[in-house]
Amino acid sequence: MTAAAIQPTFQDRFDYSKASALPDIWAIVTQSPDVARTIALRDPHGKLAIELTYGELYQQIQWFAAGLQSLGIQSRDHIALFSDNSPRWLVADQGMMLAGVVNAVRGAQADREELLFILEHSDSVALVVQDKETLGKIAAGFPDLPLRFVIVLSDETLELENLRVIPFSEVIEMGKSHPLQPVALSRDMTATLMYTSGTSGQPKGVMLSHHNLLSQVMGAYQVAQPQPGERVLSILPIWHCYERTFEYFVLSHGCTQTYTSIRTVKKDLKDVKPHYMVGVPRLWESIYEGVQKQFREQPIKKQNLVKFFLEKSDRFIRARRLVQGLCLDNLKPSIGEKLKASLQMAALWVVHQAGDRLVYRKIREATGGEVNFLVSGGGSIAEHLEDFYEIIGVTILGGYGLTETSPITHVRRPWRNLRSADGEPLPHTETRIVDPETRHILPIGQQGLVLIRGHQVMQGYYKNPQATAKAIDSEGWFDTGDLGVVTEFDDLIITGRAKDTIVLTNGENIEPQPIEDVCLRSPYIDQMMLVGQDQKVLGALIVPNLDALHLWAVNQNLALKLPSESPTSGGEPMRNSSPEGVIDLDSKPVQELFRQELNREVKNRPGYRADDRIGPFRLLLEPFTIENGMLTQTLKIRRNVVVDRYRKTIDEMFV
Repeated sequence: MTAAAIQPTFQDRFDYSKASALPDIWAIVTQSPDVARTIALRDPHGKLAIELTYGELYQQIQWFAAGLQSLGIQSRDHIALFSDNSPRWLVADQGMMLAGVVNAVRGAQADREELLFILEHSDSVALVVQDKETLGKIAAGFPDLPLRFVIVLSDETLELENLRVIPFSEVIEMGKSHPLQPVALSRDMTATLMYTSGTSGQPKGVMLSHHNLLSQVMGAYQVAQPQPGERVLSILPIWHCYERTFEYFVLSHGCTQTYTSIRTVKKDLKDVKPHYMVGVPRLWESIYEGVQKQFREQPIKKQNLVKFFLEKSDRFIRARRLVQGLCLDNLKPSIGEKLKASLQMAALWVVHQAGDRLVYRKIREATGGEVNFLVSGGGSIAEHLEDFYEIIGVTILGGYGLTETSPITHVRRPWRNLRSADGEPLPHTETRIVDPETRHILPIGQQGLVLIRGHQVMQGYYKNPQATAKAIDSEGWFDTGDLGVVTEFDDLIITGRAKDTIVLTNGENIEPQPIEDVCLRSPYIDQMMLVGQDQKVLGALIVPNLDALHLWAVNQNLALKLPSESPTSGGEPMRNSSPEGVIDLDSKPVQELFRQELNREVKNRPGYRADDRIGPFRLLLEPFTIENGMLTQTLKIRRNVVVDRYRKTIDEMFV
């Protein structure tokens, strides 16, 4: 089924083609009385346990906008919004936009210095903050800033010298008694400043217009057609572009969204039974690891049975991909190849169905059992995860984009879910692959630098014309900084990050991500980062999965080295700490185990070459986390931070 075939249904229900700005979606979606009464947002775990219908949400948005106007805020003023996920975040965000305000957003957990940098750099005249704790973290930096007032979403009271602090509920009351003054909004107006967290460098303020954001609302319909009342589970930071625009999209179609967290997501998946959810590869990997852990705890006969089903189903799905023309290594199979694959499918179908009844159905229950599809972004999803979720019958659609592109530029379609690819472009999106040095356009199938042009490309970096000119050329092409190829069917395949490329002394360029992904298939490897710039061979920093390693040690009758105290990170027990003890990671058996795991996974990787071989490696007890600064808020490894942290270790690896 093509997007063109389903487009009329969309136009009959919610037509956003004539929307002049993003806040227009609330007036349009609430025109339906049924939708107006539908629950829009649920926050069962928040301190206030808020639940809002669409009618209530739109009313609060209008009151918040009017409250800002009563406080003297004018159209095109800038206001910072520092908060994590909650319904009030959306009320504040859309209330600002309805009043013509440009907001600058960031999470409450960001470093104090980063928040103060954004507050000053964005030229904000006011601040909306999550709670008293967040406000207290940055209040000492206010005297040098031109702030008129602060709004606290939690309604906590706090007095600051020479600065008015207003509870959220008081702003709403102001709005109720102050008629909303209409503001002339247009698509070319800047809607928000989104500061890139990135993996290195000073944050830059990405200017996104109302047109940029509406391009996502309308373009995403080419992928999914959610219906009013369908359930969405939200776990990613709402201030991040990926989650933010997805929320705009599903809410513009009358879905019911529930906020969850890392602590509650497993229970919420079962309770909420979501139809849709977006996440990053690390989230899908954690679910996979939980399933694998349960398998390892089963009796050996049951483990062998599960392994049998998974192996047969793996062959089944690979044959099915070939028949459907969705095998990345063979997009145009011959009639003979299709016939052979069809016969293989037929032979394996009964076993695959038996596996579904006995094993996969129970695994799907962990996701609620009613998922239409999951969307994965924020990095490439490893091939073994793609295979696993396809086997158990949970559809994952990979996509690609950056904050600078609002963010989605490409996404796989349910009817063309080409695994290991990043999808076809959204409407009005052009893709160009060029030589990184000469900028000459490269032919289809050849790797080069990915350039994007389309309605979602940012207006530029705020107060940074030099960076803007470097990122967007005179013809409107945005330099993503990523390497990739485009197939003859217009599928984009991201192969690596240009600046992440590791260059060995023999001149070979190595993209670390694909190799790291295959190594993560090992049950003993929890996290991993390749190193080796200007070295003869690659090296690896590995955070082991101590649960799996402990079970292996018990089976090997190996003694454990008990720590005097549990290792900690940021004052909390480390994820890999274990009450049974910590295995001596330097012991010969452990080192041999990881050497075998690395050699097997790397050599089994499609397209393996000798330079992919991993030489020295080190096992680390401290995981990469957001708290210790080695992961971004979207769980990407900050490679430069890890290198700095382990500089001595890396140097010793290559002596």
